[in-house]
Amino acid sequence: MTVAQRLLIENAAFFLLATAFLSIAGWSWRHTPPYELPQPLPGWFKIWFGSVQFLGSVPPLIVMICAFWQGLPLLWEVLLAYFVMLALQVLTETLTLRRFQTVAWVMVPYLYVPYRLWQLWEGYTLTSAAFSANWLLLFFVGELIVWGINYLLDLAQLPRLLG
Repeated sequence: MTVAQRLLIENAAFFLLATAFLSIAGWSWRHTPPYELPQPLPGWFKIWFGSVQFLGSVPPLIVMICAFWQGLPLLWEVLLAYFVMLALQVLTETLTLRRFQTVAWVMVPYLYVPYRLWQLWEGYTLTSAAFSANWLLLFFVGELIVWGINYLLDLAQLPRLLG
């Protein structure tokens, strides 16, 4: 089994389990009122959200494009899997908050961000065995820090989100 196939199976399994869990949770809470984000959002929220969006997408995109052009398929495949799961998280958040307006929306990052941390760690272990580049370590550690801090801020917001 190739790395790309393994990543595809891992990501599909996670997505199916996370979607099943969120569906069951949403169904269990079907009698709760429609969920809306607490307003007003704190002033620092835009800075935090924008920083995570930028740091979690632009550097990985640059590395992925460079990996593609330099003929490093392993690194390209790892980051493609990262972006697929990031897109699925955004889609899931959009559907649970905007379409279904369920409080299950609150749980989406608590499922996806730890998986993203796993993806980054796994990506580092897979690629560091093939490439011995210090910049690769800095890239993966930097992304782990970004998403780790994001997760801690998500946890800190839980009481506010649930009122």
